[in-house]
Order: sequence, then structure tokens, then C-alpha cells
Amino acid sequence: MTKLYVGNLSYSMTDSTLADAFAAYGTVASATIIMDRASGRSKGFGFVELEDDAAAQSAINEMNGKDVDGRKISVSVARPQEDRPRNNFRR
Repeated sequence: MTKLYVGNLSYSMTDSTLADAFAAYGTVASATIIMDRASGRSKGFGFVELEDDAAAQSAINEMNGKDVDGRKISVSVARPQEDRPRNNFRR
């Protein structure tokens, strides 16, 4: 299974429309738009997990730079999440 980073997304895109955009390349295990906690609005990027590694590479090759909802998206293999200290300060 390969996790892809998808950037420069339209703020109107949802998890299901993101999954639909990648469904042509293989079975989508998950598709998630990252949301800002404070505003509840999309941060303009998300992640898609494709079950087949070859399908993921095909999706990168064909979707990177493609116009989706009026924006040229960027698609690449997601880097592992870094451990960051939690910011427990709240206003």
C-alpha cells in the first residue's frame, strides 16, 4: 500500500471527491483532506492511499501537474510523519 501526498487542492474538495479523482488508478483505501482545526476549512492538501504500488506510481505520473477544479495539483509519495512535540499552550 502506498500513501500519496496531494497538494494545491481546491478548498471545496471533499474526501469523497478526492477519492473519486484517484479511483481510476486503482482501489483507494483512504482519502483524507487535511482540515484546519481553528477554522474548519481545508488546508489545501490531503492524502490518498492506494492498495497497489504500481497503481500509485501510475497516479503520480498522470495526476502530478494535472488541472483539478481549476488548480494544478501536485502528487508525490508521502513522507513519513515526523514526531513533533505537542504545543499544549492554549489561548
